[in-house]
Amino acid sequence: MSPSSEARVEVQRGGVLALDDDELSMCVACGLCLPHCPTYRVTNLEIASPRGRIAAMRAVERDHRPVDAAFVAAMDECVQCRGCEVACPSGVPFGHLMEATRARLTNDVKVRRPLLRRIAEAVAYRLVLPRRWLLRFITWIAFFGQHLGLVPRRLGLPRLSVSSLRLRLEGEPTATADAWLFRGCVMDAWQRPVHAAALRVMRAAGAHPGLPGPGADCCGALHVHAGRTRDARRLAARVIASMPGEAPVVVDSAGCGAAMKDYGRLVGTPAAHAFAARVRDFSEWLVAAGVPALQPGARVVVVQDPCHLRHVQRAHQHVRTALAGAYQLVETDDDGLCCGAGGAYAVVEGELS
Repeated sequence: MSPSSEARVEVQRGGVLALDDDELSMCVACGLCLPHCPTYRVTNLEIASPRGRIAAMRAVERDHRPVDAAFVAAMDECVQCRGCEVACPSGVPFGHLMEATRARLTNDVKVRRPLLRRIAEAVAYRLVLPRRWLLRFITWIAFFGQHLGLVPRRLGLPRLSVSSLRLRLEGEPTATADAWLFRGCVMDAWQRPVHAAALRVMRAAGAHPGLPGPGADCCGALHVHAGRTRDARRLAARVIASMPGEAPVVVDSAGCGAAMKDYGRLVGTPAAHAFAARVRDFSEWLVAAGVPALQPGARVVVVQDPCHLRHVQRAHQHVRTALAGAYQLVETDDDGLCCGAGGAYAVVEGELS
């Protein structure tokens, strides 16, 4: 059993999820999603598949089955890779159903998780992620911890260096910027060299990229996955305000990009819909802007797609288009199967991950 199965639930009556019945009805239980579901492939349990989870949602909504610890565990253990959506012939919006279910479990159903997990989640979601300076401070602590051998390798944290932590990003003034590069929270703290490389390529492509103003510290993607939609909406509003105008918003993190492209549905305002229409994955923007001239070579590059680029944004082919002129591309044989990271999933569901 996973850590999430330790949650204590004050058993609720059925019908408390308030899910869209039309969306629930779209699933015809054909099972074509099963081979594409990582948790089903690991456990071989029906309840760990999209079909099984939807059946459990229906049982609560239509048959008034109680929400109990087993139901909560089944929902918690979904990595939300959304590979099932690509395989589904009926177009079931499984991601929306799962997000809505988790939001109800987080905000309206009395689920009491282990104390340490509750404290850690409250600190991470409410205090750390929305404040880039605090996350940067913690990252420096992690750096010293790594070099002193105090950070367990099983956490899977990337190896930090002084040069990456001290790296400064320079963007164009708002008045002259013709594209924005979104920095975010974890990406900016742990993968800042990726941002620096993206800025160099954008300039080589002829752009004048700007960096967001105050407030764009976190896009809210991890909050949405955890069911904290109220917090996510507040963060989304800050992100929208930080990048005014009509210039494209370029994102070099697939999870962030997928969440930001969904701001229209999440926030529901005309401004949110307009902003979401401006969001582009970095590779998507690069192909449209024009890939800088590259020298053809024999270097081999293995392409592995992030789930939220392949299954949610469905923009993974742009990566291949951008690289094809200069590299020999090798495809993995996983057919887009999830790597298991899933944002915070690797931390809260470490064994399954």
